[in-house]
Amino acid sequence: MDPFLVLLHSLSGSLSGNDLMELKFLCRERVSKRKLERVQSGLDLFTVLLEQNDLERGRTGLLRELLASLRRHDLLQRLDDFEAGTATAAPPGEADLQVAFDIVCDNVGRDWKRLARELKVSEAKMDGIEEKYPRSLSERVRESLKVWKNAEKKNASVAGLVKALRTCRLNLVADLVEEAQESVSKSEDMSPVLRDSTVSSSETP
Repeated sequence: MDPFLVLLHSLSGSLSGNDLMELKFLCRERVSKRKLERVQSGLDLFTVLLEQNDLERGRTGLLRELLASLRRHDLLQRLDDFEAGTATAAPPGEADLQVAFDIVCDNVGRDWKRLARELKVSEAKMDGIEEKYPRSLSERVRESLKVWKNAEKKNASVAGLVKALRTCRLNLVADLVEEAQESVSKSEDMSPVLRDSTVSSSETP
């Protein structure tokens, strides 16, 4: 799986509806009105920018500018981490987990302890996490996921995480994780030629 596509999908999944509207507004002079009307997610917009060569792995200036305009410093940090090499150095299985972790962190919230217990995180560890992050539920979730991953080592997998989510009856979050994996795989499998022909045909009146 291309780590850059993993990053873009992760960023897209963390955008709010208002964020997407603002991104489309910011790109109005760069992307045609017809294409913008078809954009339903951040990933859709990023794909258009990739097709137009406005965005690529080694040229992320526009992406940085857009995220800065949204004042999404958390997403800028993800981009910084990617460019520092933390994402590109990750093996494929870990790249999948990074996408899953971002989705879980954005959606689990107050149920984090229930999930942590299912992932065999000790009560002592949870108390420490709660003390370390008294005001951020998403960071508590992320830290507990890191504890689980470090304990499971190579056995940590998206499938195992999805199973734990479903056991906790967090089925909506589990569905989002599975859909994200499928979406990234499809984006990776679509060749540039196919993307270009798809856009060209859709632009034909």
